Amino acid sequence: MAIRVPKGFRLSGVHCGLKRDPSKEDLTLVISDVPAAAAGVYTQNLVYAAPVALDRQRTPSERIRAVVINSGNANACTGERGLKDAYEMARLAAQTCGAGPDQALVLSTGIIGAYLPMEKIARGIQAAAERLATDHETLVAAARGMLTTDTVHKLSGRTRTIGHREVQITGMAKGAAMMGPNMATMLALIVTDAPLDAAAAQNALSQATQDTFNCISVDGHMSTNDTVLLVANGAAGGPRLAGAELATFQGALVEVCEDLARAIPADGEGATHLITIELSGCASRSAALQIAKTIANSPLVKTAIHGADPNWGRIVSAAGYAGVPFDPQKVTLKVNGFLLYDAGAPAEFDAQAVSASIRNSRDTLIQMRMGEGSASVRFWTTDLTAEYIRLNADYHT
Repeated sequence: MAIRVPKGFRLSGVHCGLKRDPSKEDLTLVISDVPAAAAGVYTQNLVYAAPVALDRQRTPSERIRAVVINSGNANACTGERGLKDAYEMARLAAQTCGAGPDQALVLSTGIIGAYLPMEKIARGIQAAAERLATDHETLVAAARGMLTTDTVHKLSGRTRTIGHREVQITGMAKGAAMMGPNMATMLALIVTDAPLDAAAAQNALSQATQDTFNCISVDGHMSTNDTVLLVANGAAGGPRLAGAELATFQGALVEVCEDLARAIPADGEGATHLITIELSGCASRSAALQIAKTIANSPLVKTAIHGADPNWGRIVSAAGYAGVPFDPQKVTLKVNGFLLYDAGAPAEFDAQAVSASIRNSRDTLIQMRMGEGSASVRFWTTDLTAEYIRLNADYHT
């Protein structure tokens, strides 16, 4: 079943000339017919892009009407001119729907340190405004407009009946590398016709990112532009969600965020494996997250999976330097269901069978139990391949 555009939103994706290939969209415009609540989570990098500065100032908000997204140019490390260009993008986007210049948000991604070609941006926003629609084909074009090195567009949606009304949540995201977030990650825009106030939207988004966008990594490199936005226009009708109804919405939002989050390492640059790391038995969630992230970002773990090598020593030793105290004698490790390490000692296993289970599937599951408590976390990453190195050696960031 095709993912739907929530009520009261129109969107489009066009090519305006930021990308060389005219068949590839590079500008996306999303319009809400009425002022909407908006929330955001952003990169924790001290070097952050102009659009991040703008959006941070404007969220949470109760009155956003437009979101404009460009790919091919990150508008990062561009000084005062870059900030002025971001504000001009917002003004042009807001103007298309008769909104005030402060009622728009901006997302940018692509090459760092290059100024935006604002004439192309202006023409693109106007062209996008003329193509606003709600059909699935246009939704896909909008999702493609935010891609850089991604090989596929990333969309997810959920429909829920909440309080006798049908609510739609639809999200789009981009990301394939420069991925080591601590907030959300990459770019993502989630729109919904659910009635939320700005505080509820911000709380819902902040919570949702913790177990989704904050639990992925491709290469451990935090971007300058990481942003996730949630825009809720209330077009589904009825009073603002609270209590059990808000909890139902929260559950669906987490599902959409998890779909999008998993899709990023699944599309990791040059990747041949999506690696899921399940850490359990930790003293705290923060401890579990730190160990999982350390394993995920280990080049030796990533290359072992790429080579279908059941090298449990790399996984266990990565956990050991994560900076989290634990008793190694309590650690148990499984890969794809095979027990490799048990209570601090190697287990007997069929190395060829484990290797085949890794080689013959794109998905690899690493399960580690620490024996220190009841906290757990799930984290997603990729293997590390020669193709990743080639792509990033050739790509001018």
